[in-house]
Amino acid sequence: MRLWLTLGGLNGFMAVGAGAYGWHGLGGDPMFMMAAEYQLAHALALLGVAWLATVATGRRALLVRLTGAAFVLGILLFSGTLYALALTATVPVAGAAPVGGFLLMAGWLLLAVTGVMHARGS
Repeated sequence: MRLWLTLGGLNGFMAVGAGAYGWHGLGGDPMFMMAAEYQLAHALALLGVAWLATVATGRRALLVRLTGAAFVLGILLFSGTLYALALTATVPVAGAAPVGGFLLMAGWLLLAVTGVMHARGS
């Protein structure tokens, strides 16, 4: 729980700072602002993962950890690439943003599977 709570809090902090910088320092650059919005949304998702980590056991606990990892890696690859693109006009690693987006989607799907497993009691 501590890991996901810490990562959620840090990502929330960074996303708010990035959003302020994007708005005031970069004049609301759409690419930068999108990166900040996705980072903030998934920081909140990590807080949900932190809570789930306190109640999940067995296979559900593994799914919760995979969910958190997908969100964190997705934030790094997706938002990180968009931040870099907005600041430097170059993509640091080709294909990183789509992979990051896929990981964010995978995190949400894993979260749904965790919910189904919880409803079934498995």
